[in-house]
Amino acid sequence: MKEKVYLAVDIGAGSGRVLAAKTDFQSLELEDLHRFDNPGTDLPGGLVWNVLSLYREILHGLKLGVQKYGDNIAALGIDTWGVDFALLDAQGRLLGLPHQYRDARTDGMEEECERRFGNAKIYASTGIMPFFLNSSHQILGEAVRDGAALLNASHFVMIPDLLAYWLTGRIAVERTNASTTQLFSPITKDWAWEVIEGLGLPKKIFGEVVEPGTPLGKLRDTVAEEVGGNFPVIATVTHDTGAAVAGIPGEGNYAFLSSGTWSILGTELPEPVLTEEAFTVGWANEQGVEDTTRFLRNISGGWLFQECQRYWTGQGEEMTYSQLAELALEAEPFTALVDPDHDDLKPPGRMPQRIQDLCRETSQPIPQSKGAILRVATESVALKHRVRFDQVQKLSGRTLDRIHMGGGGIQNELLTQAIANSCQVPVHAGPIEATACGNLITQMVATGDLPDIAAGRKLIRDSLPLKIYLPEDSASWQEALARFVKLL
Repeated sequence: MKEKVYLAVDIGAGSGRVLAAKTDFQSLELEDLHRFDNPGTDLPGGLVWNVLSLYREILHGLKLGVQKYGDNIAALGIDTWGVDFALLDAQGRLLGLPHQYRDARTDGMEEECERRFGNAKIYASTGIMPFFLNSSHQILGEAVRDGAALLNASHFVMIPDLLAYWLTGRIAVERTNASTTQLFSPITKDWAWEVIEGLGLPKKIFGEVVEPGTPLGKLRDTVAEEVGGNFPVIATVTHDTGAAVAGIPGEGNYAFLSSGTWSILGTELPEPVLTEEAFTVGWANEQGVEDTTRFLRNISGGWLFQECQRYWTGQGEEMTYSQLAELALEAEPFTALVDPDHDDLKPPGRMPQRIQDLCRETSQPIPQSKGAILRVATESVALKHRVRFDQVQKLSGRTLDRIHMGGGGIQNELLTQAIANSCQVPVHAGPIEATACGNLITQMVATGDLPDIAAGRKLIRDSLPLKIYLPEDSASWQEALARFVKLL
């Protein structure tokens, strides 16, 4: 088959890029075309995203892609972070800059959701846990304050939907990202109208929902003229976690692990798990490709390591991750443990002292050296993965015999090995570019160049080999697990 080029826009809550994938469908080669920052901005009206700047950066990246690959470009797909959204008026005009999920307008909205409808009932309808950043909490914050944008809105769109609309002129919301809102039903695969009505939100703004892999149309004439070419825009898996899960090339009965600042651990299921037990222990049901449910839970992943490094760098003691990992490897194992998701470890700043303080409060030995602190962090994060790994098997009724891990976190080989040791199953690590890969293979299925996602995952496996970490030292980790569970 003739080599084709697919373009992917991949934007996180800090930076973004436009990349190209060259493929003959036997192998896949990725190339960055353009990288750019995505800083949030604190305005008098709140924390917002500069989506106009993002759009201009995308156009620049597309222009570079057209200059290099021309008519070989088969399609474009966009993925971004979830939950944040924009409001449009009846003419499709943007009603103010979209707010960031950390904006203070969500303060008190979990309690307001409970008062208006009930959080357990919302979970039973949507499969999503109450959380301050949920789209539902953000919109409710607007409604409570009679926000002008909401009062004048005719369309609700997620961030990748907004960018695709500006490129193509079509307004639609992609299903996997819609499922992050806490306003979408995993049963009907449509908006959770009873929740929307129960919260007192305007039903008219929630419009067409499309499947991942839906062609939205070609570029608008003015856009095509600016970038120098034209090609279809696909509503790919537009939520970056959904794209990462699609791009993790697992086989058989496995758990997926999208690893970065956060670890997102779970498994793909044919149906959501909406039980009281799943709600009680905090598991979420998000939509995935090919009508699957991503049954998942967040864990603090690389956060502790990133914050320790940032603190020490600020103190003039700059060290690379590999140097820090070497120090941790040399430190004594299992001296102390902390819950990596403890509230005291969530804020940025002073992370080494925060870890020491938690050890002191729980009457454990206090790690003093950098290596000892990082050893505590590594083993604690790995053990929290074991707790969640056991939960997902119990709640889903499945025995999972391996973990497939993708994302930038696989570069922390000490932690990756520790997760294999803790969970006592092999960890198949790769690719680092899982999010972009999921975006791309969904496009390839949409254009008919691949038959299904399984074929796309095979293409990823064949192109970007995995590294397998086998579990070691079972007895020590089992003993540590018992201590860790008591600590929780």
